[in-house]
Amino acid sequence: MARNKKNVHLPSEEAVAAERRRLQYQKRYRRTLRTTIYALIVVAAAAVLIATMFLPVLQVSGSSMEPTLSDGDIVVLFKRGEFETGDLVAFYYQNKLLLKRVIAGPGDVVDIDSEGNVSVNGELLDEPYVTVKTLGESDRNYPYQVPEDRYFVMGDNRATSIDSRSSAIGCIETDQIVGKVMLKIWPPS
Repeated sequence: MARNKKNVHLPSEEAVAAERRRLQYQKRYRRTLRTTIYALIVVAAAAVLIATMFLPVLQVSGSSMEPTLSDGDIVVLFKRGEFETGDLVAFYYQNKLLLKRVIAGPGDVVDIDSEGNVSVNGELLDEPYVTVKTLGESDRNYPYQVPEDRYFVMGDNRATSIDSRSSAIGCIETDQIVGKVMLKIWPPS
């Protein structure tokens, strides 16, 4: 009895080598792609962590800090605990983030005359960033002593800014402060 032999076609050595190279390339490609994706995820997570923990970024809304900062400017904050006169700080007030300038710290005495000239501890402040001085919306009696663990803040656009001159906002607590404005990143100067 005769058997039927099927005609089996075996690939050549070159075809086998080419297939091996193709499979090795696929394996390297997948490994490289996976490594790249993992690296991007780690970088993104680190960026988010840094942005929320140390260097928050925010966009200015409103005109209370003009001419220093305008509506739409983007700034980077630096989180730190102590603030000095002249620092621009961002703080929470009624679920909003406000930007104002530190005028006086805990225990300082603030005096504002009817023309808008500001004195701290008896010394008139040099405020080149203010274009128009005015008392603005103020329901405080001056001189006014800043309570402990609080800061007296004002906007640079004194005519429109609602700030520590008004008891509506008052002096801000250290806990309310998100950070100090470190630099403006948009628009480029």
